[in-house]
This record gives sequence, structure tokens and C-alpha cells, in this order.
Amino acid sequence: MPANIIQPNSNPLQKVDVDTVTLDIIENAMANARNEMDAVLFRTAMSPGIREQGDAFPMIANHEGKMVVGQFGSFITGFIQSYSGDIEEGDIFLTNDPYMCDGAVSHLPDWLVLVPVFKDGRLINWAAMFGHMSDVGGKVPGSLPTDAQTIFEEGIRIPPVKIYKKGELNHDVLELILHNVRMPRWNRSDFNAIVASCRTAGRRCVEFAERFGDDVFSSALGMMLERNYIAMREIIRNVVPEDKRSFEDYICDDGAGLGPYTIRCTMWREGDKAIFDFEGTDPQAPSSVNFYLNEEMFKMFFGAFTINLFDPSILFNDGFYDLVEVRIPQGSILKPNFPAALSCRTHLLGRIFDVMGGLLGQGTPDAMSAAGFSDSPHFMYSGYDEKGEWFQLFQIGFGGIPGRPVGDGPDGHSLWPGFTNVPNEFVEAYFPLRIETYETIIDSGGAGKHRGGNGIRVGYRLLADGEISIHDDRWLTYPWGVNGGDPGMRSRKELAKANGERQVLPSKCDHIKVEKGDLVVFDTWGGGGWGNPLERDPAAVATDVVKGLISVEGALRYGVVLDAKGAIDQTATEALRTEMASSRDTDALFSRGGTIEEIKARCEAETGLPAPATPVWNTAGVL
Repeated sequence: MPANIIQPNSNPLQKVDVDTVTLDIIENAMANARNEMDAVLFRTAMSPGIREQGDAFPMIANHEGKMVVGQFGSFITGFIQSYSGDIEEGDIFLTNDPYMCDGAVSHLPDWLVLVPVFKDGRLINWAAMFGHMSDVGGKVPGSLPTDAQTIFEEGIRIPPVKIYKKGELNHDVLELILHNVRMPRWNRSDFNAIVASCRTAGRRCVEFAERFGDDVFSSALGMMLERNYIAMREIIRNVVPEDKRSFEDYICDDGAGLGPYTIRCTMWREGDKAIFDFEGTDPQAPSSVNFYLNEEMFKMFFGAFTINLFDPSILFNDGFYDLVEVRIPQGSILKPNFPAALSCRTHLLGRIFDVMGGLLGQGTPDAMSAAGFSDSPHFMYSGYDEKGEWFQLFQIGFGGIPGRPVGDGPDGHSLWPGFTNVPNEFVEAYFPLRIETYETIIDSGGAGKHRGGNGIRVGYRLLADGEISIHDDRWLTYPWGVNGGDPGMRSRKELAKANGERQVLPSKCDHIKVEKGDLVVFDTWGGGGWGNPLERDPAAVATDVVKGLISVEGALRYGVVLDAKGAIDQTATEALRTEMASSRDTDALFSRGGTIEEIKARCEAETGLPAPATPVWNTAGVL
């Protein structure tokens, strides 16, 4: 039964003509309101994951629930259809359960707030934002247990609940929720910051409607959606072929000894509609690496990816969603059956971007990028400090961005362009640790005409006993290169004990006991290279050596020989390049570093970790 939206003003909003100047003013005003949401959030949140790194995603929708500006779509339309209660002015809704919002958020740490925006007794907009809470309870600090087999182990589940009713906070419900988390002060602050951000967006929408008139404002939002529809229709016609095109990639393991898991997608166009079919993707995993991929979220990924690649001037919104159809098999690792665990879904989420790049790039190889987004590494450290107070660090790591048609991939950047690194001084001031190393990893980017970005090495010297958790991927498979470019370097994690012992850590692990004086070395992956490395300007290689991005030995991958002073030895370089070119195979569209079987055979010798066992399912899709 659909929600009952109580609107004392029953006059429907009318569609009217809006001139181009007014439309542009409203479009830019809405974009600024979306940016103001971020500003309010980052100035009032408390956890470093939101305040410093920006792990939160806002949106503003029209009265029908279609996102007009923002980074993520939402389940507003589905919420209106499924919520059986009343929706009134002053109400605010909260949820974090992926299964109850159809994957609009994909694990329990993401708290989603929805605010209906009313003006003169009539619903005119929706504002929404979700932010990653540092802890929501569950079996491990940080609420990302690798070995969880059901979502019940991962933290408190919040169904869509009216956390504010007619402007009044439901204190009892909020206190019940906060009673189940390890960092209630942070969660309360971050929750209030998200609410304040959404209310700010609501005020701006009311101001715009007052300035231009309700009908003009509403019609302008509709025209913004139409603009996006028209622009994306042209992009789809140009980049999505009518013949089927397939691509597959992998996450390395599930943290429980099995892997890799295959993500396979086939893409084609029927008329103006792009179709993405994930048939052939592996069934769900027994651990928490499953990703409940909302179809609308994938449309958002596709739109953001193609807009940034082909026409960044387009304002991203939900307008084009009818032009995309997404098919995800139920029971797959991208659409697991309840109550499958979901907390560590970030590996699959990141890999979706590589899959899209591989799909779209096959038809336009000169415009494609290599692999490199790949993942969003997490490091967690918790315990009691010397004062006996609980501490809990949640930090997102950065890696190498892939080589691109327009140039090299940036070094040490985030999966999400809006994320920023937490200053080392902040981490050291608030947590019992010292950052002894923070540097790019030399030679970790794949060689190419345009090299892949280097990964990052962070050395955490731990100053208190406690435990750590690590969640990362690309330790077995490589970020692939394209058009003859080489793959990027894998990730690696190591624990150097204060007593001199050293231990290679799995990429997904919890409850690793640490002592004061231990050092955690956290290496992330490099980006894949783009194009034949022998076509890279030798002067650019020499410059990278001076900058410490490529070693003298690494320069040989590009066929560049440097003398003792770092100058290019022209004669030796020409000879080496001629020799390398004569033995070089035709430039491959994708360079993965070998087949899965070959990579697994070399695994322990190269990584210090045993290769995961290949998962085998029965006919019912059960391991």
C-alpha cells in the first residue's frame, strides 16, 4: 500500500514554460544547494570518515522522487510505494537496511536520511543523504566483519523509521539505535549533521520556489531531467553498440579462503535503450563480500562514468534512467538472497567501474582507460589508550588511478573523486599511532605510453595494544593494462612486530592482535598502464625517475636506459627499444598478467600467501 502523503494544499503543480535564462539560474542554484549540503555536513560531523574524508553522498529530488542533483539516486519512489504510513511536513525518515531499501544503501554502516520538503502545505521536493558511520555494532569494531555469514552479525538493522514526526525527534528510537553502537557520540553527531544538511537543502528549495514561483521551479526541475535524457540518449547511441559485448573481472577472494569470484556483464543496445545483463556472474559468497547492487545505483554508475568520459558538461541526474535496463540474477554475488552478509561489499562495488570501463572501451579502445579504481581499501584499529579510553580508527586508503587516453593516472587517489585523505597530523592527534611512512610506491603503476598511477604505502606505528582489521583486494589479480599497457602492481599488507617478527597479512582479515610498537605496512595497488610503453617519451620517463615515481631499473620497462647521473643514454635506449619491439607481441587490448590459473600457480611465491580455492557451487547455487 503506497504511503499517504498528507498535503493540505491539494492543487497539483502545473507544467509551464520556462525560459532558458531562468532554467540555467535554477540549475546552477540547485547545484550550489547540493554543494552547500556537503559544506554543512563536513563542518558539523564528528567522525573522521565523514568530516575529513567525505564518505557521504547527498541528493535533491523533485516532488516525484527523481534525483535532480547529487551523487546517488535514492529509493524515494520505492519508499513512497512501500511505506504504509503517513508522510507529513516535518517528518524525517532514517534507514540503513539494504534489504529494506532495495539496495539504495548497500551495507549497514551507511545511514540514509530522507526529508520530504513542503511549501504552503504541498510537497515540492525531497532531500536525502547517506553517510558512512564508523560503527553500527556487530561482531567487530567498525562493523565490517569478514567472516559474517548473515547480516545479523554486522550491526543494528534500522528499517525505514520516522525518526522525526512533525518536527519532533523520536528520542526513544534514536537512543535505542545508539545503544547498539560502539561510538554513540560520533554517530549522534554525524546523524544530526546529515539531518542539518538535508534541512539546508529543503530551505533552499523553498527559497527558489518563492523566488520563481512553485510551478516555474517544478517545471524547471523537470526540464533539467529532460536535458539529461536528451544528452544521455545521444551518448548511448554513440557508445553502446547493438551487437552484444561482454566483459568479466574478478574479486580476488572472499576472506574465507575461496576465490576468485567472477563478475560478468553483457551490454547491448535496443533502439535508444542500453541493456546490461549480469548473467554469468558467480552465485553469492558465504562471507560478507556480497554486494546488493541496486539497479538504479548501477544506472547512476553508468551515467556518471559515461558523462565524465564523454561530456562532463552534462549535469548528472536521474533523467536518463528510462534509457537503461539492468538485469541482475537473483542469488548472485551482486543480488544475494536475504539474509546474506553484505558489510564488505566495497570490493565488488569498486570492481563494477572496471567492468564498465572494459565493456565501453572495447568499441572505442582509444577512449578507454585501464583498470585501477578496483577497490576502496579500509584500515581499522581499535582498543584502549593509555588513559583507558576506547579509540576506534576507520580510514579509507587510496590507490593508483589507471592510465588514460589523455595522460598518466594520478598517484594515490581515491575510488571516489570527492574523497580526500585524512591529514596525518589529525590521525596522530586523535589516535594512539604515528604515521612513519606516507609515500607513493615506486614502479607500482603499470608501464605504458601513459603510465598507471602509483599506489600508496602507509606505515602505521601503533602506540597502544589493540586489534586491527584490513579490507582490500587486488592482491591476487592485477589492475589490467590496456592497448599494450602493463598491469599495475598488486596490493600488499604486512605486520612488523616490535619483537622483529614479520607477517604478511591477508587482504581481508579481522581480530589481528597488535601490541604497542608494532608497525603495519599498508600498500595499495597501482593503476594499469595505457598504450605501448615503448611509445612513451624518454624524457617523461627520466622526469618520473627524478620525481621518484619510476626507478632506474623500472625505466627499462619503457626501453629507456639512464646513466649514473640520470641522463638518457640515447644510443643504449634506441638499441634496447629496437630489441624489445622485435620480441613484443601485438599490443593486447587487455593485459591481465596471465590467466587465473597461471596467476594462482604463482600466487604463494609472489605474494607470500596461499592461493584461494576455486569456489564450486551445486545446482542450487550453494557452495
